[in-house]
Amino acid sequence: MKKCLLLGNGGREAVLAEYISKGYSLYSVLPYENPSIVDAIKESGGKYILGSPFDKELVSKFITEEKIEFCVVSSDNLLQEGLIDLAGSLGLKVFGPTSKGAKLEWSKTYALDIVKQLKPEMVIKNFCVTSKEELEEAIKVYENDEFVVKPEGLTGGKGVKVGGIHFKGKEEGQAYATACLEESGRVIVQDKVEGSEFTVMALTDGKNIVVTPITFDYPYRYENDKGPGTGGMGCMSFENGLLPFLDKSDIDECADLIKKTIQYVNKDTMEFTGVIYGGFFKCKDGIRFIEFNARFGDPEAINVLNALETPFTEVMEHIIKGDLSEENCKFSNNSTFTVYMVSKEYAVGKATEPCVFTLNPDKIKQAGLKLYFANAKQIGENTYTSVSTSRLFAICGTGKNLDEIRKKVYDVIDQNVDTKLDYRKDIGNIYVH
Repeated sequence: MKKCLLLGNGGREAVLAEYISKGYSLYSVLPYENPSIVDAIKESGGKYILGSPFDKELVSKFITEEKIEFCVVSSDNLLQEGLIDLAGSLGLKVFGPTSKGAKLEWSKTYALDIVKQLKPEMVIKNFCVTSKEELEEAIKVYENDEFVVKPEGLTGGKGVKVGGIHFKGKEEGQAYATACLEESGRVIVQDKVEGSEFTVMALTDGKNIVVTPITFDYPYRYENDKGPGTGGMGCMSFENGLLPFLDKSDIDECADLIKKTIQYVNKDTMEFTGVIYGGFFKCKDGIRFIEFNARFGDPEAINVLNALETPFTEVMEHIIKGDLSEENCKFSNNSTFTVYMVSKEYAVGKATEPCVFTLNPDKIKQAGLKLYFANAKQIGENTYTSVSTSRLFAICGTGKNLDEIRKKVYDVIDQNVDTKLDYRKDIGNIYVH
């Protein structure tokens, strides 16, 4: 069986591990034993070692000793650090952009510059600031806090702050923008727009793209979109692959930008294959671009891969061959629904010690649902501990009736999940009922 290296260790990698292991022997360099990834590796007959996936010498040695043939990376920091470049230099077939290709995500000004060239009508009015003097001039444009501050680099989905929500008043917004500027030398100040936010994710072989079902993410910590932005507290998709406020022409417009962007990035050398997704607003006067990510979203990857009909390893092969199409990358007409479980302190406080919790995975499986561990490891029978301050695990359901799936997921959480954990109870409220 072909050998595939997967780098990364969150919930996104847990679902990737499941689907890669159905066709390949799975290998990984893990900083801790993520139970979902470890199970997939063992079931596939693969192997893992404990260590840092950022340690290029360690990764190189593992690839060489195990004679690994494929590499999948879908973690923003690992992509920026060039782990795909490393795998490619060792002769592996890769799924994911080079560090240069991933610049679409780790440099927001770079992405904006491209969109300004390709589809200027989709760009929200913004100021790409490189000095305190420029920041002063940009802030003067606004009467109050009707602007958004975006750090230049990677922030794990937690760095963008919106006026009136994450900061109050011009002074507070300017103070945050100043801190971002001092950290990286650049910051973006952007108009705050009214509209419905959505993402369009696409698989790509570097020339062709296939748009996945559109997902709706819940990026704020508390119900009713209160609290700080997070890595995502839950996600859902509908059986028609759209969202209630979108039609196909909206998606086609976004897909056109994504395809042109991929062609632009790859115009000289092949820098980008794998997954790209764009964040957008649907406004009264049209679609507006927010940002690009150069990998699967999390939790969006859980929803999308559970809706994929074609075996994921076959899709990988078509991406590597350069003949990806809607004929060889098909999705089911099912709805998907995912909820993330977190510690009480997640995104709002500092934990003084690891979060130890109990969980019976068998009961989740018996309910016809799937469990994906993220930042947790097993320390005893049905006992787990957090390994960082991030999200702990996700529960996902798939089926025809979104309301029924939602009820099943929440019933399992209510009956089986440790009460010391927290989660959003309103995922799907607006669109399901």
